[in-house]
Amino acid sequence: MTLSIAFMQTLLQFLSLADPNVRYVVLGTMLLTSSSAMVGSFALLKKKALVGDAIAHAVFPGVCLSFILTGDKHPIYLTLGAFATSWLSLYLIDIMPVHTKIKEDTAIALVLSITFGLGTLLLSIIQRSGNAAQVGLSNFLFGKAAALLGDDLLTLAILSLFITITLILFFKEFALIAFDKAFAQAIGLPVRHLEAVFTSLTVLAIVLGIRAVGIVLMAAMLITPAAAARLWTDQLPKMVLLSAVLGMIASIAGSFVSYIAPGMSTGPWIVLAITLIAYSSLLLAPRKGLLAKKLRRRRHQQKTLAENILKLFYELGEREGEHFFHRPAAQLLVHRPMPLHILMHGLRSLQRQGLVQQRGDTWRLTEVGEYLGQQISQRHQLWEFYLTRHLKIKPDHVHEDAESIEHVLTPTLVRELRKSLENMQ
Repeated sequence: MTLSIAFMQTLLQFLSLADPNVRYVVLGTMLLTSSSAMVGSFALLKKKALVGDAIAHAVFPGVCLSFILTGDKHPIYLTLGAFATSWLSLYLIDIMPVHTKIKEDTAIALVLSITFGLGTLLLSIIQRSGNAAQVGLSNFLFGKAAALLGDDLLTLAILSLFITITLILFFKEFALIAFDKAFAQAIGLPVRHLEAVFTSLTVLAIVLGIRAVGIVLMAAMLITPAAAARLWTDQLPKMVLLSAVLGMIASIAGSFVSYIAPGMSTGPWIVLAITLIAYSSLLLAPRKGLLAKKLRRRRHQQKTLAENILKLFYELGEREGEHFFHRPAAQLLVHRPMPLHILMHGLRSLQRQGLVQQRGDTWRLTEVGEYLGQQISQRHQLWEFYLTRHLKIKPDHVHEDAESIEHVLTPTLVRELRKSLENMQ
């Protein structure tokens, strides 16, 4: 109890942001993660997730070259250098598949490894140069969100606002290119220019995010919030907004861990938090989550089992001229082999729905069950008839297909099939 109270007091103190340093870290990381997550939503839809990783690694040599040329760690110089090498890396990734036999994924791997290796080489040269201003350059590898200051926060706010406004202004165009680039070209959109704008936003978002989570983890910060949001919605505006919100939540969680445990780095904990959110989404999302899919699969299996049993009762009744005859489970198993416990589970489920009745060890259809069994049997026969008459498939090749399709035919499809077959006659 005492531990819980202490935890709540710490959480309230953190949320109050009384310490200016904590305020700078939290607000700065929220700006970084939200802007990169919004850009990452489009990158994910464009299937450019790995390109973000290549850009992040291409930032490193640009930062080092800027320092070598200027001898200063001024944010403007470092940003310009990072921007230049990142753009060069994207240009190489684009032209290699066009002018050589190298595939895009190979081009990304080459650029990623070469730029990171070059950055590491330049950093070792800087470290041996004796320049005292080099302190802190290695933070670009793993990030250091705790080093964010008030001036940094103002710069981040301006650049994040610029990214957000640009995304809003070109939202329809970016969405169209992401979903159907060929159609966008056909209607006359300047696709190449728009892609250049989006690429610039991607590079800018990554350059900003490097300060918080570093080169190694930036790809996760760009793509993971978007991937998590994609599991919750199919609407792009909601996806972009949700990815930004998830990024903010992760930044608050990572900053909180760093606040209560000062030895913990903020950036890696932000990435860990958004990763946990993504895996939770993968498990719990209402439509695309693993649990939801498993439940839908189980419901379909139960529906299929129930309909197979009803159809079996009906067809036996048709064959013998008596639909309401009590039948033992063993007789049903002779005509449709399955494990006994599965058959009994299906019979009890149908009994609860009032579709079959039990007397001792025997079972029979109710009137409602007999009607549903007739509908299922007719759907089966209708699909077989359609395959043999319309698609000209041999009658002995259609039964197995009809066994599957009969469970998914809706009343609308049944009406359309009947109409189609009537028109053929």
